[in-house]
Amino acid sequence: QNMLEELLIHKPDDPIQYMINHLKQNNDDAPRICVLGPPASGKTTVAMWLCKHLDAIRVSQETLLFKEILALTKEAKAYQERKQKIPNALWANLIQERLSNVDCIKQGWILEGFPENQEQAWMLQSSGIIPRHVVVLYAPDTVLIERNSGKRLDPFTEEVYHTTFDWPSDLLVQQRLVKPEDLSEEEMSKKLLKYHRNFPEVFQIYQKVLKSINADQPSMDVLSQVLTYVQTRHRSAAPFTPRILFCGPPGSGKSLQAALIAQKYGVVNICCGQLLKEAVADKTKLGELVKPYIDNGYP
Repeated sequence: QNMLEELLIHKPDDPIQYMINHLKQNNDDAPRICVLGPPASGKTTVAMWLCKHLDAIRVSQETLLFKEILALTKEAKAYQERKQKIPNALWANLIQERLSNVDCIKQGWILEGFPENQEQAWMLQSSGIIPRHVVVLYAPDTVLIERNSGKRLDPFTEEVYHTTFDWPSDLLVQQRLVKPEDLSEEEMSKKLLKYHRNFPEVFQIYQKVLKSINADQPSMDVLSQVLTYVQTRHRSAAPFTPRILFCGPPGSGKSLQAALIAQKYGVVNICCGQLLKEAVADKTKLGELVKPYIDNGYP
């Protein structure tokens, strides 16, 4: 299915060679996950935990600007230094470049905090970046504002801690924690307002592969629900031939249920007992073999 999606998106001049290269390089079982949510909802914590658990590559706006050496990184940093907004098209190109690297292809990726709006989501899709799972964290704004005030960042590991809810036991870690910028309540309220304005359109684009998870609960409960979801396989919309087996003791209603299913879904109802009786009536070799058992009342 992934290969067909890539064919439709990229429309290569040589489809056969493209499919051969895809089968050689790509790992269709590798995770392709977006972790979205409002500020302070725990996106970084969830994304880093998933990367460790699934051995995938974490990609975020911060890693793209400060941890990666990409062709477009310098251009993106120039916008930031001028305190200008980085264009959506540049973000999409940066992400496409990073996800095209061998490690992301082989191990899979966790895209954190992107897309933030409809335009970014469309640009990702047009670039062939289609997540298999989209996790959306949510919590009341009052909870998020409270979390935000106690948020602390480990600059060495990039892990996020909290002065009340998640304080590290290691004294060395405690000493190097820093308070992130733009943590005022006013700035946080603006970010939340922007998120609530943009997210419904993103939801519509990804609704078939999206699951919302309440972030206002113990972190291990959140992580457990996230992992359970991203390990599920979505049912394909491609046509398939159903094969159904009814088992049960005599009198349990197998024949009736099989007849109802066959009538409703237009499948062929094959009754083993009826087949054996027909074989006996037609006096076939199989019928001669099973006749003594049927005569003695065996099923």
